This record gives sequence, C-alpha cells and structure tokens, in this order.
Amino acid sequence: MKATLKTLAGTLHRADPSVDFAFRFWDGDEVRFGGHPRFTLHFKSEASGRSLMAQRFFGFGEAYTSGEIEVEGDLRELLRLGLTINFDNLVPGFLDTIRGIRAYLKTRGTPGRAKENIAHHYDRGDEFYRLYLDETLTYSCAYFKDLAESLEQAQRNKYDHIARKLMLKPGERLLDIGCGWGGMLIHAAQNYGITGVGNTLSENQYRYATGKLKELGLDRQVSVVLKDYRSLKGEFDKFVSIGMFEHVGREYIPAFMKKVASLLRKGGLGLLHTIGFERVLKGKSWHETYIFPGNYIPRIDEVLHHMGRVGFSILDVENLRLHYAYTLDRWIENYERNEEKIRRMFGDTFARMWKLYLYSSSAGFKHGENRVFQFLFSNGLNNDLPITLEFVYSDDNR
Repeated sequence: MKATLKTLAGTLHRADPSVDFAFRFWDGDEVRFGGHPRFTLHFKSEASGRSLMAQRFFGFGEAYTSGEIEVEGDLRELLRLGLTINFDNLVPGFLDTIRGIRAYLKTRGTPGRAKENIAHHYDRGDEFYRLYLDETLTYSCAYFKDLAESLEQAQRNKYDHIARKLMLKPGERLLDIGCGWGGMLIHAAQNYGITGVGNTLSENQYRYATGKLKELGLDRQVSVVLKDYRSLKGEFDKFVSIGMFEHVGREYIPAFMKKVASLLRKGGLGLLHTIGFERVLKGKSWHETYIFPGNYIPRIDEVLHHMGRVGFSILDVENLRLHYAYTLDRWIENYERNEEKIRRMFGDTFARMWKLYLYSSSAGFKHGENRVFQFLFSNGLNNDLPITLEFVYSDDNR
C-alpha cells in the first residue's frame, strides 16, 4: 500500500512540480518533493491509505473526517492537485455502484423524504450559520462587483442582479421556491415593492424568515410558508429559485418544471439559480452522502431540455463559477475564525466534515467541474421584453 501511495505522490508532483509537499506514513516513513512543503498529507494508518485508493475522494473524506488522515499546511493546494489529476472522476467501481444505489433508495426526494433531507443540512440552528454566513443569512453564491466588497454587500448585489433580470416592478407577485431565510423576498419587497410568497421545508428557516418579515413590517406584503413546492398554489407574475433546485432530485426535475409552469403566468419571467455541471460525472459523491442527502447536481443540458419540454423560452444563461468560489472563500475565513466554537457545539468529527465540505467546494469551483448557472426564461413567448440585456446592467433600470 505504501508503494501505491508513493506512486500517487509522484503523480501529484508531475501535475505541478512547482508545489512542494510531502506524504507521511503510519510508520514514520515520508516521501517529500521540495524542501518547503505547502502541505503534508499524513496517513495515520494503512487502512486510511487503502480507503483513499479504493474510494478516492469519498475514502479521503471519511478518513479525514474521522481523523485517520491529517493535512498539515495548505488544504487548498492538496485539493487543487487532486482535481488537476482528475483523481475522483475515474470510472466508478463496484463499491461506488452499490453505495449509489443504497443512497438513492434511502434519500430520494419524495414528498415524505424531502423534508428530512432538508432538515439534515439546514436545521442546525441560526447560531451555527451566523458563524460563517453574512448578516443576511444568505446561503448561496454571492455576486462580486469588486473583490474588496464585503460578503454582505456581494449577497445584496446578487439579489439586485436577479431583481434586474426579472424586471421586478411594484405590485407584482413574486414566487420564491426554496426561499431560505427570506433574503430575496426581503430585498425585493424593500427595494422593488413586490408582493410575494416563499416556501421552505426547513423549520429553522421558516421560523427565522417569518419573524424577520414581521420585525421589518413586511409580513403583510410577503409571506413564507412551510410546505413542499409540490403543494404550492396560485398565479405569480415572476418566479425565482436560488440554490434549491439541487435538492429536487433527478427523477423529479420534470415535475418541478411542470409545477413552475403552472404557477407562473403566461409571459411571466422566471430565474433559476442552481449549481450545475457541463458533463456527466460518475459515482456517488462524499458530499451527497454526508452533506446534502438526496442532492442531485444537474447538467446544463438537462435543465434546458426540461425547460423546453414545458414551453419555457430561454432568454439568458449566465455562469457565476468564480463568484461562488470567492463566496466560499469568505465562508471559510469566517468558519476558521469560529472553528473552536463549532467544535464545542458539534464535536470534532462534525467540525472536520464541514470544513472539508467548504474547502472542497471552493476547490471544485476554482479547479474542478462545479459551475453555478442563472437561467432566465419566460413562460412561453413574450414579445414585449427589451431586445438586449442592457436593462440588467444599466443604472436607469431602477
């Protein structure tokens, strides 16, 4: 096993010879490239090395979370090199297939199971999320007009970017599917005069958003309901969904699109903001198993295909990949500043797991396959829209 791991170390070195690093093994032996390692990957047991080689990032994630693997130094560089050699995109083996089937059957996003999947990630208490999110409690990709901007400002930029794309106007009814802590609804109500409804399956988010709307005096203008999107009714002028579509599940994408089409008036504008891929990736990921049960990241062509099937007219697709990487880097800074507190709250295993989730997500957007798309569309044809996208960026839009 040690020889196999040394071969892996050599592969990483050849991928980028400029990076000094070391592998340290359970018996004290070490292989080193360069004199000043940016990181040292420490295998505390032979089993941890075997787990990494057999299950790639999934095995690494389990061993790192349990403390059987330690990373001294720059975790970002290790993850970058791993993505550089495409280590996790090999054809899945037998264990991947069995694990994928079991996870699918256990976490598929049925109406009964979806709430449990959401609670697993989002119902950990506002105190926890405040430790690494911004003051708006926005848990999705921000939009940086300037990298010197605060995270909170970048999140407000994102809401305004979406509001401009949707051409929100006073009195319009906005539907926000998967509204989180209510940030988009609050921004749209305060700055664009809309009325609207948001939904969430998270008890934690529902309590917070409902209280916040009342505190701001917006509770008669917009509301949040605790229910599955499949139960929503009514007709709306505009539609938005930010970071929720990843929880729908592959088999429920057609139902989601049909539901949106039934709720959005003909000619009305919608915007779907979702993490996505550009090609097929194989295997069941560590993130899906431990962080987002029931999660399915769609390919861009899948989204467009199913939008077309219900008659949506695609107006624009924007890729905000690096914006999400910068967002995650800000979350990481906040997380590490509060890491000891998080460890006291949830224990060492959880603290390590969440840290790896944030770091690996950032690396995925910078160096891997992760993308985040905004799909702007109309429900059927709308010939009254501007013929350019200048309205999104012009100061005259407000």
